[in-house]
Amino acid sequence: MSGASGGNIIGTARPDSPAYRAGIRPGDMLLTVNRKRIHDSIDLVFYTDDLELNISVKRKDRIIRTTIIRDEGEDLGIELRPFRIKTCRNRCVFCFVSQLPKGLRRSLYIKDEDFRMSFLYGSYITLSNITPAEKKRIIEQRLSPLYISVHSTDRETRNTLLGNNNATDIMKELKWLAKNRIRIHVQIVLCPGYNDGDKLVSTINDLHKFYPYVSSIAVVPVGLTRHRKSPLKPVGKDVALETVAIISDFQKRFMKKHGDALVYGSDELYIRAEKKFPPLKYYGEFPQIENGVGLVPLFLHKAARIKSVKSPSGQRFLAVTGVSFYPFLSRFIERLNSRVCVDVIPVVNRFFGETVTVAGLLTGRDIIQSVADVSSDYDVLLLPDVIFRDGQDLLLDDTTVEELERILRIRVRVIDPTPRGLINALEE
Repeated sequence: MSGASGGNIIGTARPDSPAYRAGIRPGDMLLTVNRKRIHDSIDLVFYTDDLELNISVKRKDRIIRTTIIRDEGEDLGIELRPFRIKTCRNRCVFCFVSQLPKGLRRSLYIKDEDFRMSFLYGSYITLSNITPAEKKRIIEQRLSPLYISVHSTDRETRNTLLGNNNATDIMKELKWLAKNRIRIHVQIVLCPGYNDGDKLVSTINDLHKFYPYVSSIAVVPVGLTRHRKSPLKPVGKDVALETVAIISDFQKRFMKKHGDALVYGSDELYIRAEKKFPPLKYYGEFPQIENGVGLVPLFLHKAARIKSVKSPSGQRFLAVTGVSFYPFLSRFIERLNSRVCVDVIPVVNRFFGETVTVAGLLTGRDIIQSVADVSSDYDVLLLPDVIFRDGQDLLLDDTTVEELERILRIRVRVIDPTPRGLINALEE
């Protein structure tokens, strides 16, 4: 794996750093630190705690060995290039990546199945092709928590969902992780006819056996685009109602027993069921908020504490959001309109299909289509930052903020999609 993965190539070496003074340069391949083989940035952090470091690097065909002695708290001064992501070998019946149309940016088509991405960024993995060496590393380096896609604890059902008859026994893997005190956040993608109803009940009961190392369980409805080829059914109101009832029963039981709800339905599940969200205390520290669990109830809680805009800017604002969140944002904005001119419109997702209703999957072309006829009535278009690629101004279809401004002839402001984020934009 070393070298082939690219993750042990030195990307930068700060000129005033101990590493640079020792002769280490960008482009060198970092082989070992104190005789420990280096594969990636996690290894680098884990094995460079000592103040005295014996380092070997490869430069072209030459091996260079050096000793670095640092002061307490002094940074080594190097960064490694990103490692090559280990990809998924499953053929999941619900795989969202497989439902993407052609022509999007290349990174969107990566099917991640890498325990390092799970640890670093909260990416969900199935553990279906984890190796003994990787398992050993997880324990040695205490890579916790990990985010695991379980879907079902019934092996036959899970293998069907994964499209992989040779997938590992997830119960054995979870038992091993729990035995080694690795915390786990679990995802169950709910697929009607496969893992709902009684099978969901059985799965949650099985997962509860590993509490507290199974620290949270999120149940999310399967996401289906208009480009899908599989015959999966969407989660309709009836299935959503049944699932919310199952989750509610477990939450009451677990709150009584542990003071912890443990299992959560995604916000989308409650919206489809047309049911109220659980009390905010049930969400604890919001362990699965990045998975769409608790975003809306937290927004509503914060919105209720904001009474008005204190210093409106006098500009005319138009906010856009997905169809699911529109009713909640609209009600909040209605309370503000006595002192500020701001409207909100829901953007229908024609690119992925109208069944995709979350704001995070909106594209530039759909925003343009929804806003074009009214943009001249406003000064500023407010866009939630969740629709952009991290650290960039690119939407999923590679539309840029500059292109939106040019086509719509309106100034675009990217905001934090919280009540305070909206208020800050309205007051500037």
